[in-house]
Amino acid sequence: MSLVATWLEAGGRPIYLAAHLRRAFGNLLMPSPRRFRRHGPLKNSAALAFVIKDSRGQKIATSITRMSLPMKMMVRRRQFLHLAAGAATLAVTSRFAGAENYPTRPVHLVVGFFAGGLTDILARILAEWLSKRFRQQFIVDNQPGAGTNIATERVVRTSPDGYTLLMATSSNAINATLYDHLNFDFLRDTTPVASVARTPLVMTVNPSFPAKTVPEFITYAKAHPGEINIATSGKGSSVHLAGELFMTATGVKLTLVHYRESYVPDMLAGRVQVVFSPVPTIIEQIRAGKLHSIAVTSNARSQALPDVPAVGEFVPGYEAIVWNGVVAPKNTSAMIIDQLNSAITASLADAWVQAQFANVGSIPKSMTPDEFGKFVAEDTAKWGKVIRAANITVE
Repeated sequence: MSLVATWLEAGGRPIYLAAHLRRAFGNLLMPSPRRFRRHGPLKNSAALAFVIKDSRGQKIATSITRMSLPMKMMVRRRQFLHLAAGAATLAVTSRFAGAENYPTRPVHLVVGFFAGGLTDILARILAEWLSKRFRQQFIVDNQPGAGTNIATERVVRTSPDGYTLLMATSSNAINATLYDHLNFDFLRDTTPVASVARTPLVMTVNPSFPAKTVPEFITYAKAHPGEINIATSGKGSSVHLAGELFMTATGVKLTLVHYRESYVPDMLAGRVQVVFSPVPTIIEQIRAGKLHSIAVTSNARSQALPDVPAVGEFVPGYEAIVWNGVVAPKNTSAMIIDQLNSAITASLADAWVQAQFANVGSIPKSMTPDEFGKFVAEDTAKWGKVIRAANITVE
């Protein structure tokens, strides 16, 4: 934490104060002293004006202490130091008290997709639990569009007070490379709060398709290059990139068919033969025998489809999951981040939350803020390589 202050005085000379304040606040202050600027002379008053910043440079508070003085009276050094320490303490304490009482009003959890999708479902499960935990309403706000970029920009532009959060997803990691001219940098402009879930995709074919296993599919695809249509939920989507990663890892060539609406009807009709689909989107058709699941894309089998192997069992190193987590605008108070992380981590250990996640094929996954931030950065780099290798662009 650092202090930038201005001494408005009736007389005397500017002095260094940082060392004295460090004795008052311990390690709260950064080691580099800041020098006071003199504005005067003033005839009968003096004031201390403080701007207090945390270690990330965020302004915590401003405090002004004023006093009346006889015209010729000089403020002694010790009196000055006591006044400065008192004013700084008041400003810091006020800000921390606000964080300790968080939240005092409804919190908005923004989702970049329409209601009913995976991210929306997980956000609503989490919001319900957090509302009970904090005894304050957590409201899910759906703001779809531009592959989650509209929702993300809304959050990064809001005040970093902890009352507007983003239910982030794999799309945020993908978009960092997919879009050339975003008005924000996701890694730079957000603060990781907590990981929430991992959801595998499921490699699915029409029952009439001749291949029923991953090895059979690879063999058939290599014998019929470009003849197999693979559905995606749009260029640059997680569904699309899972297919691209599979083609890169196995050397097969499939024909991409991008859908703006649901690909399920064409999968059922056999107009497209394969898709790497989120489990919740397609699990009912699999259970009904209308579609056949070949493999899941996580590095281990899914509880939702326990008899279905993982692609990685046949293609070493292959993994393509949809992740969800909560992020806040950059410079959000560390105290608020820690409170939210502790609560979300507790929610993921709750039996009710785990059961709700299992219903949609999602696996709770807790992380510290630092661990989650590192994971997102690594996932961003991973998909950036896939996008550049496949020369994927969007208009």
